[in-house]
Amino acid sequence: MAPRVRIAMVAGEASGDLLGSRVIEALRRRLPEAVFCGIGGPHMGAAGFDSWFPQETLAVRGFVEVLRHLPEVLAVRRALAQRLKAEPPQLFVGIDAPEFNLGLERRLKRSGVVTVHLVSPQVWAWRPGRVETLRAAVSRVLVLFPFEEAIYRAADVPVTYVGHPLADEVPERIDREAIRVELRLPALAPVVTVLPGSRQSEIAMMAAPFIETAKLIARRVPEVRFLVPLVTRETRALFEEEVYRRDARELSMTLLFGHAQDALGACDVALAASGTVTLEAALNHRAMVIAYKVAPLSWAIASRLVRVRHIGLPNILCGEPVVPEFLQDDATPENLAQAVVNLLSDGPVRRAVEQRFERLHGELRRNAAERAADALVPLIPGTQAGALTPA
Repeated sequence: MAPRVRIAMVAGEASGDLLGSRVIEALRRRLPEAVFCGIGGPHMGAAGFDSWFPQETLAVRGFVEVLRHLPEVLAVRRALAQRLKAEPPQLFVGIDAPEFNLGLERRLKRSGVVTVHLVSPQVWAWRPGRVETLRAAVSRVLVLFPFEEAIYRAADVPVTYVGHPLADEVPERIDREAIRVELRLPALAPVVTVLPGSRQSEIAMMAAPFIETAKLIARRVPEVRFLVPLVTRETRALFEEEVYRRDARELSMTLLFGHAQDALGACDVALAASGTVTLEAALNHRAMVIAYKVAPLSWAIASRLVRVRHIGLPNILCGEPVVPEFLQDDATPENLAQAVVNLLSDGPVRRAVEQRFERLHGELRRNAAERAADALVPLIPGTQAGALTPA
């Protein structure tokens, strides 16, 4: 029997939880006796992961917002580091969440633990100095986008490009009509999927402007239907409270618990908070309008640090403004509603966007979880990848 391997992981939000679950499943096929522990969400838990602290503790966005939660986050990191040093794993994998994970990875690496960071920080967008931080903190970086590999190779940081896991999750062909039947939506009604984010802090910032946007859209397109997938009970409760507060109960709006891919597959246009969910919309080949809004001080800091022309991942990856973006003060209900209505009413433009995103999907589809597992197993002390991989 293969030796029992202990692998610690930390995933900071919903997208990392899904990625972590797929990597755990791929690693189990190679290391059946492996034990997985650390911080994760429900998908990782379903894959047999033992989460020692709530993932929601780490799901905070923005400079000011992070400062408000900093004592709690630091307390969790100290407690986690102490536990991992007392019971060292053979491998630690930090999944995204660089502000939390990089410091933890550096401590663990110094104590002799093999550390890997999965999902590169956006060093190409801001804070390029984090490349040097990664060099000190990890044994290898696993990146999701092809252009990131060259950045780390140039800095002499061990790196492996694995592809994006969402590109593997989303089918290449999406049957909009069949999904609408499942969701009991009229075949010909215009459908807008509203994606306010997966973190409570994002809901707190984006729910109000998105609900006001939906009200404006409904006035101009009375037959419109709205779908709102929310990932946790907490985020759903926050959004529902805002619907009542904004007197928007008359909207033809369906709140879903999860089911983001179904909601995207069924829609004509998405209204999305900037983040991984915009890539998910692109991989579902859907036109969208992207909004980015944080606390004013966070925006003042970020706007001086960001080095890219676009903030939405679909536009960054395509190298051009394929879909409209509205940032901070420009992310008003009036601007967002007009952009959504424009896309709803212009079929040729929508189809052109969908075709561009189909090509992007093909470029990123690389069986990421299996490639990540292939890169991780040889790093685990005392294992022989060939002997542990099933025939």
